[in-house]
Amino acid sequence: MLSPVNADSLESCADIIALSAREGVVMLGGPFIPMRTGRRDSKESHADVIDKDIPNHNDSISLVLSRFRSIGIDAERTVALLGAHSVGRVHCVNLVGRLYPTVDPTIDPEYAKYLLGRCSSPNPDPEAVLYSRNDRETPMIIDNMYYKNLLHHKGLLKVDQQLVSYPSTAQFVKLMAADNSYFYDQFSKALLLLSENNPLTGNKGEVRKDCRYVNTG
Repeated sequence: MLSPVNADSLESCADIIALSAREGVVMLGGPFIPMRTGRRDSKESHADVIDKDIPNHNDSISLVLSRFRSIGIDAERTVALLGAHSVGRVHCVNLVGRLYPTVDPTIDPEYAKYLLGRCSSPNPDPEAVLYSRNDRETPMIIDNMYYKNLLHHKGLLKVDQQLVSYPSTAQFVKLMAADNSYFYDQFSKALLLLSENNPLTGNKGEVRKDCRYVNTG
């Protein structure tokens, strides 16, 4: 069972990852999210399992909602989680599908000029550092500017812009664009749910001696 955070329980790599996410949100100007500890580390790790669970940027919003719903996160909090796209950047290799051979008509024309200027080739070098920022207004602050941009057709990824046109998510985009505190509240609840999804506790798993490897012997 997960327990309130305390110095004695900060021992697993899984806990460190969860608490690092919490601290990252704070460093980016977001809310402090109380998280519990007591997770155990898995004795196995499979990349293909992760790929199946994490939605792709080209997935439809209905598939994204379905993936999160399967772990107990509803549409409102899925919209909030995608607000993490308020910070960071996206490499051109993940954007050119919306720009070439023709620009996605859901993109604001002026924003499209910016994207084409950043990603000037339909075949970018995947090893090159060519990217566009998710949020040009407050690029390193996690806030509700992401939702304001969506309402002005400045969603960077396909899945972002679909939030405005999908009936079960559009209402929450408008609410979060209008109220940053509401966004923070829902984001906090969603990240907490995500951090406690099916953890290994008690006698399950192990506490790794080195986070890069499972224990031996």
